[in-house]
Amino acid sequence: MEAPPRIRPKTIDDYLEQLSKSVFQAGISWRVVDAKWSTIKPAFRNFQVERVARMGDREIDTLASDPRVIRSRPKIAAVVHNARAILDLEREGGLRKHLRSFDDYEELATDLKRRFKFVGDSGTYHFLWTVSETVPDWHDWAKAHGISWGGGTAGAPKKGTAPKKATTARTTAKRTTARKTT
Repeated sequence: MEAPPRIRPKTIDDYLEQLSKSVFQAGISWRVVDAKWSTIKPAFRNFQVERVARMGDREIDTLASDPRVIRSRPKIAAVVHNARAILDLEREGGLRKHLRSFDDYEELATDLKRRFKFVGDSGTYHFLWTVSETVPDWHDWAKAHGISWGGGTAGAPKKGTAPKKATTARTTAKRTTARKTT
């Protein structure tokens, strides 16, 4: 299995779309989510953050009975909640800036799991990987989080396609400066 494709988000809508993939993949094969994505995306207004954030209970209930989507009301409600959380981060200085304000991957992951719904360890890793943020090596991260594939590598991304160690000029520079608090 290869690593998921990475994108360079142009708008906060791109972040919401990638985060929503992680939400829908919780407890479901990524293949199921991928197969339905072409109908999920328009059902969620192409993940336009402002529009999704305004969705109310009636619209969530309608989507929960829509065969175009994965009909999990808690996951649909989580996408709406997460759109609102992204808007909050934008108002506080920007989502991208927030993601890059952490010195340590685990600190960032903990923050995201607290802030967003239906996003656990794997979902956070997937989200950060797909939006081209720095993440630890997949195999090291998976081992540290108790994720295995029954003989070691079955189901793991192919060598050469997995994320590399989270050591960049940006993270090296961050290690020498204290994290700013707001």
